[in-house]
Amino acid sequence: MLDRNVVAESPEIVRQSLQARHASDELLGLLDRLVDVIARRRELTARTDELRAERNRMTKEIGPLMKAGRRDEAAPLREQVNALGAELDGLEEERKGLEAEEQLALLSLPNLVDARVPPGPDEAHNVEVRRWGTPPTLDFDPKDHVALGEALGIMDLERAAKLSGARFPVLVGDGARLERALVNFFLEEAAKAGYVEHIVPYIVSRQTMTGTGQLPKFEPDLFRLDAQVNGEDAFLIPTAEVPLTNLHAGEILDGAALPIRYTAFTPCFRSEAGSYGRDTRGLMRQHQFHKVELVQLTTAEQGPAQHEEMTAHAAGLLEKLGLPYRVQLLCGGDMGFSARICYDLEVWLPGQQSYREISSISWCGGFQGRRMGLRHRPEGGGKPQTTHTLNGSGLAVGRTLIAVLENHQQADGSIVVPEALRPYMGGQERITAR
Repeated sequence: MLDRNVVAESPEIVRQSLQARHASDELLGLLDRLVDVIARRRELTARTDELRAERNRMTKEIGPLMKAGRRDEAAPLREQVNALGAELDGLEEERKGLEAEEQLALLSLPNLVDARVPPGPDEAHNVEVRRWGTPPTLDFDPKDHVALGEALGIMDLERAAKLSGARFPVLVGDGARLERALVNFFLEEAAKAGYVEHIVPYIVSRQTMTGTGQLPKFEPDLFRLDAQVNGEDAFLIPTAEVPLTNLHAGEILDGAALPIRYTAFTPCFRSEAGSYGRDTRGLMRQHQFHKVELVQLTTAEQGPAQHEEMTAHAAGLLEKLGLPYRVQLLCGGDMGFSARICYDLEVWLPGQQSYREISSISWCGGFQGRRMGLRHRPEGGGKPQTTHTLNGSGLAVGRTLIAVLENHQQADGSIVVPEALRPYMGGQERITAR
């Protein structure tokens, strides 16, 4: 959530950020309306404070007059007090309406972009930061992961569709084992890097979803349940970022304990209402998939350095798996709602002859902390400050499985298991047809 003081006092900063994101005219209009609402709400607050003070002053005068039997003098004061009360009731009703409108508008505007974010309306304007590895040169026509998986008998998309419809996976035998190995590898590497592993709920409340910015904007892309949780609407999590980041919602942390690093493996559930049929073949874009998430809670000063650290950690996983990748700095028009600045890691997929996103690592500044009331007390004392948050995939398991299959495929259709995964697969070196 944006700082309302910045919106009210420096609206041009917010407008420039929206323009950098190539925001719609509707969002720009919402900003204009929000500026007016905050100004009017502040005006009402000042006016009601004045009227309450005046009413209190008159009320104090009425008592002594009544005790002295001077009812004729007290009567007009009582009438004025009643009139002030009626006026206050009207102003208070208007103020509450404006507060609700202000809060909804603040929750609906995206984060301010960092000065380092490149300009541009879409992914074509993202800036490549670096590459690692060389795409494999194969002396045969590479297959994509679907052809490989079906030929090896480790993937059954037809029966998956029978169970749940399109865009749900069934992995079989070594396919399931490979996915489990990736999960264990990612979690062990995260633990070595200082991330504390959690097992978290997969169903969360509306308030929790709002805290990390999934609501209200992205409700069509979520799976909402008929049943409630904690007296609120319930949702399946789209990423472990949601429960992990919200663990300390409403708390004041010890600044000396920051940065805090958390990780969790969870299934992720996304209706992908806005994907319009893109990447529906195979495992690329699923309604249900697995991911190991990385989250950090930091001070404002720590945020940029921890962003680089988190990106390096996720990139290191790809290197250990022998998967060529590139790092992209996202432009304003391609960046997520809650991010101030974001790196995408894109892995090379021989079956598509292109780099595809496998992780997004975002520094959100105080945007999420403000939404969920997450603060910390600085070392040495002082007023509590909004805690900054970061999140990233470390990594998306299904897409990593795709990359392993396609980059390590052999001419005979078998798959060489990367050395880093072999300890998690009982020493198995190759996946062959069942």
